[in-house]
Amino acid sequence: MSPLQIGLVIAGVVLVAGVLVYNWWQERRVRRRIDAAFRRPADGTPTGRTEPGMPRIEPSLHADADGPPESDDGASREGVPVLRPGDAPEDDGWKPPVDYIAHTDPDSQREGAEADGTPARDAAPKSERPASIAQTPGGGDGQGRPDPDIECIVTLQPARPVGAGALAAGLHARVGKRLAWYGRAVPDGAWQRLASDSRGEFVELAACLLLADRNGAASRPQLDTFVRVIGELAPLLPAAISVPDVGAEADRAEALDRLCADVDVQIGLTVVKADQDSIQGTRLRGVAEAAGFRLASGGRFELVAEDTGAVLYTLQNLRNEPFNVDTLRQSVTHGLVLVLDVPRVSDPARVFDQMKLAARRLAQQLGGELVDDNRRPLDDAALVAIRKQVNAAADALRASGIEPGSPRALELFGA
Repeated sequence: MSPLQIGLVIAGVVLVAGVLVYNWWQERRVRRRIDAAFRRPADGTPTGRTEPGMPRIEPSLHADADGPPESDDGASREGVPVLRPGDAPEDDGWKPPVDYIAHTDPDSQREGAEADGTPARDAAPKSERPASIAQTPGGGDGQGRPDPDIECIVTLQPARPVGAGALAAGLHARVGKRLAWYGRAVPDGAWQRLASDSRGEFVELAACLLLADRNGAASRPQLDTFVRVIGELAPLLPAAISVPDVGAEADRAEALDRLCADVDVQIGLTVVKADQDSIQGTRLRGVAEAAGFRLASGGRFELVAEDTGAVLYTLQNLRNEPFNVDTLRQSVTHGLVLVLDVPRVSDPARVFDQMKLAARRLAQQLGGELVDDNRRPLDDAALVAIRKQVNAAADALRASGIEPGSPRALELFGA
């Protein structure tokens, strides 16, 4: 073997050893700083992961500076720890991998009211419910950047900037809940939602798994799979990885799902033929489309806002059978239900007013009447009472840190 070959072999060994040492040092440095940022401060304020011997922390997403909020029975409950300015060390300019979440003063929030509409989830007993989700001005919207209050977040610090193409296995992973990826092009820069065709390179990455939706809470096996998938991807970049405690995240998911069940309300207005006769499907389709409804793939008619494309309310079959082109041509129905999904619309009271007028118009055109669940006619007083329920449900959502119709609400109250 020539001296040149020997020199190349030695150089290769040194290079590999250097990369391994660098990766070890980088991971140790990141973990040490993350631990420092999440360590409980001297005043006892919870700021990060649970420490040995500490009680389990459930997701309450606003924290009271004077102590944890109290449940209905007076029992104290600690809220979800969320980083605040001043919690992270400032000596070297390092910032935690997820942006700071500004806490809203709980005293400034409106108290939620119980709504008697149709709950989309089974509500848990009040004594088991977490308090609320932190109001996060300008972020945490489920679209533009990670939302640590409703997502399990695993962060990656690549040894060198990487493009979205290097994340193909993670971007296309399916773990049972919505998985989103974000990246920063520069340290402390703005987060960017990543897709397969995202351009540029990123110095920091965040994989975010939604903790709850209308199908329930993220399960322990789903969280384990999520962490394993990201853990297998990290050495391929290579990148240092920061992983939360899966058991604590599973607890957070369950508590968040209970909170959402408490404020998940749908309001329905029913139209039936006055003489208990049936409505021809072809007639129904013509009247519905003339009123602005469009038949959607889910077997229902939807009224969509022209400016935003958001679904305002839907028109469904009273018989709990889906509508489609064929069935509408050949069948009849005995009634219709207009449904307002309170968490998924902005300004629910205004949308309810629109739905009420649409229901009255449909009833008139189809020769029907507007009734409640017991087939009793709905008069003006009854409709005013229902509108109050809509307002109460919207207030309860806002008091829980969920703005109706916001990206966060669409994430939590989607299938």
